[in-house]
Amino acid sequence: MSPCVCWLQPILVLLLCCVPRSPAENCPTACLCPDPHTVDCSGRGLTRLPQDIPLDVRRLLLADNWIPRIPADFLVLYSDLVYLDLRNNSLSHIEVGTLSTSSRLVFLDLGSNNLTEIPKGTFGESRSLIKLRLGNNPYLSAVNEDAFLGLTSLRELELERNALSTLQVGALSQLPSLRLVRLEGNPWVCNCNFASLFAWLMENSQKLPNGLYDDSEAVVILLNMTPPPSSDCVTVSCYMEAPRPGLSAMFHMRSRRERERHDDVTKFPMREEIPAE
Repeated sequence: MSPCVCWLQPILVLLLCCVPRSPAENCPTACLCPDPHTVDCSGRGLTRLPQDIPLDVRRLLLADNWIPRIPADFLVLYSDLVYLDLRNNSLSHIEVGTLSTSSRLVFLDLGSNNLTEIPKGTFGESRSLIKLRLGNNPYLSAVNEDAFLGLTSLRELELERNALSTLQVGALSQLPSLRLVRLEGNPWVCNCNFASLFAWLMENSQKLPNGLYDDSEAVVILLNMTPPPSSDCVTVSCYMEAPRPGLSAMFHMRSRRERERHDDVTKFPMREEIPAE
């Protein structure tokens, strides 16, 4: 063998070792990997996160499974992840700190799960997050006022068709980049605590393309507010001033005995129940 060939052999071996592996070689069992940085495990009947996800994954699709939880250190392990789809699983809660400050996540879909509340610190000030989907969680009834604290890049927030009866305005007003928020289809309660949220909605109506009511009618602001249940209480009324909206505003007041409809309302009474002494 000539000296030249002997000299080339180690280089050829090194080059062969450095050849990138195909996406299929790194792909978790039962998942698809259309490119080296995408893992698609949607609709695979998974009851937990796959164990062999490549550490350099950027798009992870896990929709339509039965996954009940996300480990708190999940995004620490997958620091390159920018797109995470977990809709339509069995998530009942998100551990505080799951999204770290160093996370690069841009898109997160947690819709159509079994979430019951969004406590403070859930998203850990993930400053890169731009779109957050939390809609269609039928048991989601509480969102902490500081639940989205630190999400300075968040532009789209979806909270539609949950079980929210009230929402602190601070949860929305502290999002400086917010451009779109979906709140329709929640059982909003009409009381004095709703006043500050209503005022914010009037000032930012352009951010609510579907208003607060889940209906096919094309209106900008359509509120569906449910009066508090009747009890042995003394009823007092309060009034709230709001700027006249550019388009028609419609308010539906529903109760067990009657339903009234009022169009073009800019000042209206709101009831709050106070227990009798």
